[in-house]
Amino acid sequence: MQNIAMLGSGFIGRFYADSLQGYRSRDKIVSIYSRREESAKKFAQDYNVPFSTTNMEEAIARPEVSIVCISLPNNLHEEAVLLCCKHKKAVMTTKPLGRNAVEAKRMLEAVEKAGIFNGYLEDLVYTPKFLKAYESVKNGALGRILWAKSREAHPGPHSEWFWNIEQAGGGCILDLGCHCVEIARTYIGKDILPVEVMCWADTQVKPIDAEDHAIGLVKYENGAIGQFEVSWTFRGGLDLRDEVMGTEGTIWTNGFLRTGFEMFTSGKGADYVAEKAETNSGWLFPVGDELNELGYNHMFMDMFDSLENGRAPRETFYDGYVVNCVLDAAYRSAKSKLWEPVKLDVWRGKTGVGKDSHLVEHDKDHYLVKEEITHYGAKKLILKEKTSGKIVEKIIE
Repeated sequence: MQNIAMLGSGFIGRFYADSLQGYRSRDKIVSIYSRREESAKKFAQDYNVPFSTTNMEEAIARPEVSIVCISLPNNLHEEAVLLCCKHKKAVMTTKPLGRNAVEAKRMLEAVEKAGIFNGYLEDLVYTPKFLKAYESVKNGALGRILWAKSREAHPGPHSEWFWNIEQAGGGCILDLGCHCVEIARTYIGKDILPVEVMCWADTQVKPIDAEDHAIGLVKYENGAIGQFEVSWTFRGGLDLRDEVMGTEGTIWTNGFLRTGFEMFTSGKGADYVAEKAETNSGWLFPVGDELNELGYNHMFMDMFDSLENGRAPRETFYDGYVVNCVLDAAYRSAKSKLWEPVKLDVWRGKTGVGKDSHLVEHDKDHYLVKEEITHYGAKKLILKEKTSGKIVEKIIE
């Protein structure tokens, strides 16, 4: 059983609370901090929390608190983390870890110096579809991973601070790209070094200082490519899609918008449909179990099971730091229009990993390019001669 101090009473804090107090059914939020007194009191009432406050340190320092959950605006993450370190409280924080890699590194170093449990709440690598797909990738069903693409797009976030570049630290790249980069990085291998990034970004629709649409490529040391597509300008709901391609196979997943649950309604008697849904009439795409489909249940189960068993969770502050470093390179690239290096002061993965050999031997004289069965039943081989480099084809009747 864990006693949780929740920092933040807004949209994500309530999503977290529904999962925290509902999935394992033995954990309890015992303290709530909010910047606004009325919000703290309302949250305490709704979730039966015995203590509410507008003083962050009071919420964290209470003796009954065993772990702190940070669901605050990005600019408040570091303050909260340092208070957790001061009071030696286990901590888990919503994404992104920091507004930039410098901030993220300070938080990483602080929790490790304090020796406290730290978890990075990257929910989209805990969704049931992702976990199932990742098991197939890990077990070799797709062979060597060549390309991993992740897309998150919606009409924009819910709270005002997201739209303030100083508080948020960026736009859709930071808000959504953190999900996409970690998804692709997990498929490719979290021990494989991200080398450089090419990114296009623009402010196409919203009257803000940050970007509202971006596309990027992340090149890894082993030759794999991660791709992210993010937008706050997409109309129609929350679009979560991933693709991963390897030498032996491909996986496509649709996480939210078109998942086999479709409904039409005139709107009479309609209410909430799903996160980021833009309407409650016409053809709608509800989600069967939103907390589960977005990964919250599996994420918190991993966090608490890891804490209780004295091990690190799948996602730690180190992962959040690496993601921030990749996104910093994306922002530099969006300005320079060039490939920009990923600057990692702390790297704990492999180094010097070249491209795995992509040449498949057919026989002592040829490499195999492609093998297929023709429409008339013959087997065709496309081969490359090792000595001359010439491409030839061979028909096997």
